[in-house]
Amino acid sequence: MKTTDLVLILGSVVLSATAQFLLKLGASAPAVRAALGGDGAFEARAIALITTPTLIGGLAVYALSAGFWIAVLSRVDLSLAYPFVGLGFVFTFLIGTVFLGETANAARLSGTLLIMAGAVLVARSG
Repeated sequence: MKTTDLVLILGSVVLSATAQFLLKLGASAPAVRAALGGDGAFEARAIALITTPTLIGGLAVYALSAGFWIAVLSRVDLSLAYPFVGLGFVFTFLIGTVFLGETANAARLSGTLLIMAGAVLVARSG
């Protein structure tokens, strides 16, 4: 696999994990939680969702990630590229534990290590 291809793949995966982080922050905001669980007017709930900066940022980063992924698909076999998407679980696990204080128990850590091992095997095959 060419270095440029690997950079594009990892860029897409890291951007996707970053988008998850931003969306989690946005979804945890009191206004968003109230909008999603509330019985108020649809317009008020919609405005709360579309004016939350972290939700907007998360969606924008997802769009950028998709742009990277499209570039990947134009250059790399799908069967080689797609397993790297699993690394998103690794990055998201790290973001969740480091920045959000989520639990890193043995099962989550073991699963994350297995995903990393699979990505290494696929990378070596291409």
